[in-house]
Amino acid sequence: MTRVILFNKPFDVLSQFTDSGTEGTARRTLSEFIDVPGVYPAGRLDRDSEGLMVLTDNGKLQAKISDPKFRSPKTYLALVEGTPTDTQLDQLRRGVILKDGPTRPATVEEIAPPDLWPRDPPVRFRKTVPDAWLRLTITEGRNRQVRRMTAHVDLPCLRLVRWSVGEWSLDGIAPGTWRDA
Repeated sequence: MTRVILFNKPFDVLSQFTDSGTEGTARRTLSEFIDVPGVYPAGRLDRDSEGLMVLTDNGKLQAKISDPKFRSPKTYLALVEGTPTDTQLDQLRRGVILKDGPTRPATVEEIAPPDLWPRDPPVRFRKTVPDAWLRLTITEGRNRQVRRMTAHVDLPCLRLVRWSVGEWSLDGIAPGTWRDA
């Protein structure tokens, strides 16, 4: 029977079980939170991003979730610097051209600030610079893709939380905790 674990990865945690970094720089990993043998992450989530990670013991499911050819939707909540214009949002909806090629179109909308847990450390706040929350859904999963897309349209990302992957979401999962799907 396939095991699927949904984990709410905190900020500053690597999306792997071991740290292959340089000596003397111990970084937090999944092993601090998940002690389940035989499960592996289906895709990655950057160290400076938070939110849903799906782990499984099924290699075919792992590939289906992480391989862009399957177009598995991933929804993110992004705090961006600036006030999004219709033009900027339309660019994201059409797809943008990054250094590694054009992205698929994203579903994107500006949303009210979501009811999320506080981030540790907090996001920097500047009184003179407005910010806004976006909900973006992509069907790829390139390295730092959402951050690069928002930066491309002059909306630098200040905080990024992956809310859902396919049918699974973070509903009811506190940061640093997990549950079986």
